Formats: sequence, C-alpha cells, structure tokens
Amino acid sequence: MRMDQRSPIDVEAVDPDVDWLATVMHVAFFVLLCSSLTRYLIVHPGDRATPWVIALAVALALLYVLGPILGPRQSGGGKGPAAKGPMLWLVAVIGVWLTLVIMAPSFGYCAVPLFYTGLRTLRTQSAIILVALLTAIVVGAQVKLRLRYGFDPTLMFAPPAIAAIATAVFLHAQRQADRLRTVIADLVRTRRELAATERRQGIFAERQRLSMEIHDTLAQGLSSQKMLLQAADLLWDDDPRTACRHVSTAASIAEHNLAEARRFVHDLAPADLADGSSLDDALRTLADRETTDALHVRFHQDGTPATPLPERVQSALLRIAQGALANIREHADATTAALTLSHLDDQVVLDVADDGRGFDPAEKPGGVRGHGLPAMRARAQQLGGTLTVESTPGEGTAVSAAIPLAPML
Repeated sequence: MRMDQRSPIDVEAVDPDVDWLATVMHVAFFVLLCSSLTRYLIVHPGDRATPWVIALAVALALLYVLGPILGPRQSGGGKGPAAKGPMLWLVAVIGVWLTLVIMAPSFGYCAVPLFYTGLRTLRTQSAIILVALLTAIVVGAQVKLRLRYGFDPTLMFAPPAIAAIATAVFLHAQRQADRLRTVIADLVRTRRELAATERRQGIFAERQRLSMEIHDTLAQGLSSQKMLLQAADLLWDDDPRTACRHVSTAASIAEHNLAEARRFVHDLAPADLADGSSLDDALRTLADRETTDALHVRFHQDGTPATPLPERVQSALLRIAQGALANIREHADATTAALTLSHLDDQVVLDVADDGRGFDPAEKPGGVRGHGLPAMRARAQQLGGTLTVESTPGEGTAVSAAIPLAPML
C-alpha cells in the first residue's frame, strides 16, 4: 500500500507516541497563538483592527479546540462522507488563520503546528501542497511587513527550511509507522500460521495415536475372535466340546477388548496394567492369553527393575508386545513365540521372537500391509528408544524394543 493511499489515522493506531506528539503540537499552537496576540497588542495598542484581531484569535482557538471532535482522529483520509467533517474543520481553521496573518503577520508563527495538522488530516501529496501554500503565505506576509527595512534573506529562506524540516520529520515517522505496521502484520500472520500448523500436527499425532491403539487392541481382539469362531464353526459337529471352548475363549477376548475400549476412550492405561499390575505380570498374562493350540507363547524375565518403570514405558512396551504377537498370529505361521523382558541399568529391553516363516524386513509383512511395525517403532521413538527387526525368510523373526530409562526417571 502506498503512503498516499493510506489514512493518516493508521499511524496513530500503530505508533503510541503519536498521541504524545499531537499533545506537544496542540500546546505549541496555543503558546504561539497567545504570544502572537500579545505581541500585536503591545506593538499596536489602540489600533482600530484590534477588536477584530482579538475576535479572530478567539475564534481560531475555539475552532482548534474542536479538532479532537472533527479533526484528524476521525478522518479516514478518503473521499467518502466520513472525511467531510475534518476537511471542513481544516478549511475553517486555515481560513481564520489566513485572515489573521493578513491583518497581523506575526500570527504566521502558528503555521508549524498547522503543518502537522494538515499532514495528519490529508493524504501525503495534498498535505505537501498545503504546506507549500502555507509557507508561501508566511513568507509573503513577513516580507511585506519588513520590506521597508531592506532585503532580509532569513525571511525568504528560514520559513521554507522550517517547513521542509517539519514535513520531512513527519513523513519519516509515517514511513517508520508503515514499516512497523508491516512487521506487526507479518508477526500476526506468522503466529496464525504457526497455530494452524500446531493444530494440524496435533490432529496428525492424535490420528497416529488412535491408529496405533486400535491396531494394538481392538484389531487384535477382533482378529483372534474371528479365528476362534471360525475354528469353532468347523469343529461344531465333530468336536462340540472343543468348539465350545473356542467360543468361550472368544467371549473372554471380547470381554477383555471391551475393557480395553473403555480405557482407550478415557485415555487410561491398558487393561492388563490396571489395578497396579506390573509390566512383568501384564506380559505374563498376555502370553497366557495368546497361547492357543496352534501357537504357544512363553514369557521370560531377565533381571529386576531397581525402581518401578514409568507408566508410559510400561504401556508402550505392552502395546509393542501386543502388536508383535498380532503380527506373529496373522503372518508368521509360527508354533512358538517368546517374550523376554530384560531390565538393564540404563534401559529396559523387550524381545519378541518366533519360529515362523520370517520375511524380508525391506518388504511389507504379508506382502499386503505393514502398519504394525511402523506403529511399534513410533511408540519406541516417542520415548527416545529404538526398535530393531531381524528376520530371514524361513528362519523366523525377532523384534527388539529398547527404551532408555535415564530421561524417564
């Protein structure tokens, strides 16, 4: 936006010192007005024009007092109806002042505050023209007054120099305000963009958390129930006792999943860690629950923790174990699997190994999807840990999650 297209009131909205500067200019105007009137009364006592000069000076003072109501503060600097009041006020002030200068040239000293008023009220180009006209009037009045004393270069060049300095200072302050406004706008825009980015990141993180929770809890339970119910359907006629056992196990898994879902909704710890159970107990319970006729899961603990593990570490390792066993059950065709929890001095390590068909770690498990491993890796990385996968086709798979303890304690 160009300066000549901007309302001067914008400067006031950006620069808090504008109010202070306006106060100084108002005080200076009344000081100059009173001193000019006093000089006139001293130099021209009893002059016939004295009543008119006094009346015009009082009128100018009263008009100037109306400035805060009709003046630049309400000026939009535009051409609409909102600018008519300030413009009429400015024309009236300059008209009365011009009459006073013609009658008493000493009132020309009031021009400097009027420069500032014009610069605040008008657009830049119009204000510069007004300043030039006011300066010419002051020079003409002073030269006419003192022409009988001979040529005085200060009367010709001092007023234009003062006008140029006042205008330059004001325009410089105006440009500084423009730059400040631009910086503030950039900061506000950047803050909004940062807030939007943080919201998007929060949404993405929450979606990732939800996907991991669903994959490691509800999806596993539904998969186990499906397999058990399918097995029960196949055995229902030939071996109803085994079929009923499969149905009972499926019902138990459904009950456990319901508890997981409730804790998941309330963002609580996994069900196996409820009631103060330790991670060791939870993994042992998980191994017993995942053991079936086709897959035997055993748990082994190596060492004991010096202090209780943080809840976040326990929850993450339990979810990693659940995810690893889900992959084994769905993709590995394994007959045995082992959960090993090792408590070391500076970290805790969970190893999940199986004797299944294995896979190429560079490819997606099962050749179709691979959400489980990225979810497990994300859980480990959130706690500053690492997830290592070792597997060879035909030779089984080993997944190792190591979580450092020092930053958590």
